[in-house]
Amino acid sequence: MDTIKTWQNHSGPLLDSVNGFNVIGCRLCRFTHIIPLPSAEDLERIYRDEYYATVRPSHIAEVQQDLDWWNLVYGDRYELLEAYLPANHRRILDVGSGPGYFLLHGKSRGWNGMGLEPSTDAASHAAALELEIVRGLLDAATVQRLGQFDVVHMSEVLELVPDPAAALRLARNMLHPAGLLCAIVANNYNAFQRALRSTCGLDPWWVQPPVHINYFNFESITALLTRCGYEVLHTEANFPMEIFLLMGDNYRTDSALGRKCHQKRVCFERKLSAAGMSDVKRRLYQALAGCGLGREALIVARRAEP
Repeated sequence: MDTIKTWQNHSGPLLDSVNGFNVIGCRLCRFTHIIPLPSAEDLERIYRDEYYATVRPSHIAEVQQDLDWWNLVYGDRYELLEAYLPANHRRILDVGSGPGYFLLHGKSRGWNGMGLEPSTDAASHAAALELEIVRGLLDAATVQRLGQFDVVHMSEVLELVPDPAAALRLARNMLHPAGLLCAIVANNYNAFQRALRSTCGLDPWWVQPPVHINYFNFESITALLTRCGYEVLHTEANFPMEIFLLMGDNYRTDSALGRKCHQKRVCFERKLSAAGMSDVKRRLYQALAGCGLGREALIVARRAEP
């Protein structure tokens, strides 16, 4: 029988316990998250002062090292968005814009971009690229202040906020009619991860409280988007990094090996692009999404009208 854990109005079967936090399949929220939820004050401090200094200290340098590959990734993403929008609808808000390279790539394609970023370090880096960056969190005041957009982009954001449904509704209020949301979230508790735990006894390395609060899969993120007033248009995965673990490359505690595995993924995607086969990659990643596999889930959804 499942052990049921309860905190305030949140309850559900216990999946894991890490660093004093329980991970539950929450019946109230209908997705997986930690309890207790961190306070808003603690989260704001972490995102403002610590995230790029202690949680992801090498992230900006690694993006710079792989920038040609990241531009392939970003190009595919903008191409997908452009396929769903009229040619003159190119105003985008990047929530959690980080060092700014996604917006910089969009600028090179003629997009009018703005970033919203709580980290002082990341916002300063992006501003140095001559991008329009607002430092802060997504809230009601931000919605009133920034106006409306054709696209709201949220990559690796919904995992980090205490109320992702509220964040999605705020984003919806910032979209023009028929505007698009592009959400990228980690795909956790997937079949490859479960196989590694049952056959190799690995611990849930993807569970990282208190920074990572929510743990989505393809089913739960698409259902949440639908409940929050979106029509899902497109779903795809990215490379299933857990496949290296299944083949014996245990990169979880070896950053050098992790970097090497990442470079193999980069090489794979670069060669497909050089061969003019980015469409093959997209079909492959859509098929993986259909199997619930891939390290991340990418969803493009349109603001649905009542």
